[in-house]
Amino acid sequence: MTSDPQVPAQHGRTLTEQVMDYVRSAVISGELKTDTLYSVYQLADRLKISRSPVRDGLLRLEEAGLVEFARNRGFRIIPTQPKDVAEIFSLRLALEVPAAFRAAQACTPQIAAQLDEIVAGLARCAAGDLTEEFFDLDQQLHDFILEVAQSNRGRNIVNRLRVATRLLGVSTAGKQRTLGDIMAEHEPIITAISSGNAPAAALAMRQHLVATGKLLLAQAVQGQGLDLDPENLWTELTAGY
Repeated sequence: MTSDPQVPAQHGRTLTEQVMDYVRSAVISGELKTDTLYSVYQLADRLKISRSPVRDGLLRLEEAGLVEFARNRGFRIIPTQPKDVAEIFSLRLALEVPAAFRAAQACTPQIAAQLDEIVAGLARCAAGDLTEEFFDLDQQLHDFILEVAQSNRGRNIVNRLRVATRLLGVSTAGKQRTLGDIMAEHEPIITAISSGNAPAAALAMRQHLVATGKLLLAQAVQGQGLDLDPENLWTELTAGY
């Protein structure tokens, strides 16, 4: 680590969460390299905070599969594996496609109005290139669809899966597609749910998740420098979903 970073002040986020944000950003930027050993003490010193939130943040990142600890030696960044991305999206397909179907069946004018309000927020964030705010609302939208479908356990699982995806350091925004492109993928989902068209809602949700999953899987393959066809790998790893 060559620069002199410091955890920035972020209202409403704990130091542990800010450490996680920093490590994730440093992985994406290349400041933290995979398979290189780093010291907890070194990271705490560089971020000018105590070791406790650094250790807590790293433990949560370990649970997400982003880092691993070497006993009495420090920690290292684990490369994002294509199978990790495929597994996450296989589970999301199993939960969110039927949830979109059920949400369309249960939709009322009040629910449709709430969906429109979230989509309007997404549009504002896309126009202003507010990436973090956009994905917060994106998560809120998917969570609300699961809530309408009365899938409470599904909500908890999907939220954890989405956090794991972001902590793994993979994102399609700004690389393969813009925030506007991502928002456009949500429009047929919202239209179908609001109109009560359950089959169309399920299909649109599947298409959105498959498009996102394939892009992230291709990114993971490229990041690993693997000589693999992402399309064939997606088909192999998500068979049955």
